[in-house]
Amino acid sequence: TIQLAWLLILFTPVLSLLNLLTEKIKAKTIKPVRYLVVGRKDEIDNILKEIEEKSKGRYRFVDYINPSPVVFKEKVKHFDNILIADPKLEGNIQEELEQIKQTHKVEYLPNLAEKVLKRIPLEVMQKFEEYYKVYFDNIQESPAKRIMDIFFSIIGLVVYSPVILISAIWILIEDGPPVLFRQPRVGKNEKIFEMVKLRSLRTAQIDPTNPNRDIEQRALKIGKFIRKTRIDESIQFWLILKGKMSLVGPRPEMIEYHEMMKPHIPYYTYRLLVKPGLTGWAQINYKHSSTLEEYKIKTEYDLYYVKNKNIFFDLKIILQTLESVIFKSGAR
Repeated sequence: TIQLAWLLILFTPVLSLLNLLTEKIKAKTIKPVRYLVVGRKDEIDNILKEIEEKSKGRYRFVDYINPSPVVFKEKVKHFDNILIADPKLEGNIQEELEQIKQTHKVEYLPNLAEKVLKRIPLEVMQKFEEYYKVYFDNIQESPAKRIMDIFFSIIGLVVYSPVILISAIWILIEDGPPVLFRQPRVGKNEKIFEMVKLRSLRTAQIDPTNPNRDIEQRALKIGKFIRKTRIDESIQFWLILKGKMSLVGPRPEMIEYHEMMKPHIPYYTYRLLVKPGLTGWAQINYKHSSTLEEYKIKTEYDLYYVKNKNIFFDLKIILQTLESVIFKSGAR
């Protein structure tokens, strides 16, 4: 098992290099795909612009229509690809779409947005609510995921035990007890559980409106190191073994943040359909969040994970987390 852990660590940089080379080759050789968009430009333009930018111009949204059958038949002659960006408008040209499917590629915005952005924009989810409802109403935990959690948490506890012990002694010497930081967090189905970390900050009163205020100023000397390397969170392998958390999942939020964000972010509670994770898709793709707008984007990454989760996706996230820690880019 130790050898397997080392193989994962050594293989991570090679995988990253291959991905980078593949993306560069694609960008230079693939011809841009031009779309006729069935949707109102003012409602979705920001999302489509981001798709164009993230795809490095591979996808281009040339014309928008709020169609009648006559207008659609005329416009579609100049395109090979149709993007359905509003399911309500699609109903106006249902027959015409069926007729052209043999000669044109008809694609839907949720598929394209997820493929390029690797998250589910809230605006897209609201427009295609019925489509997404089918997925989120049928979320289940996989037995294979639980087996993987047990396997890797045991490895993690064995590998990190000496580091945890040394860090605990250092914390005692630098700032005295307690060694552990305990805090209630929001878990699966909004159940509260106690999350435990090695203490990396000096004890102080927390501002409920901004719990992360002055966080860098309060960091212990050893705290800065264990936070950057995520050693402070290694003790959570015990929570994973107990089944309170998972290796991969949405970040377990503080109750204060949860209560602030829940009323203001559509579909926010969907991220709580699975166990919180030691690492996760949002943590490795987006910065630490403290504002409403940041939390909205972070939620979009969490929703993407919950919808698309499987054992191979989890392994990919674990590898990317190892890469982030090794190369100091730091998973969030």
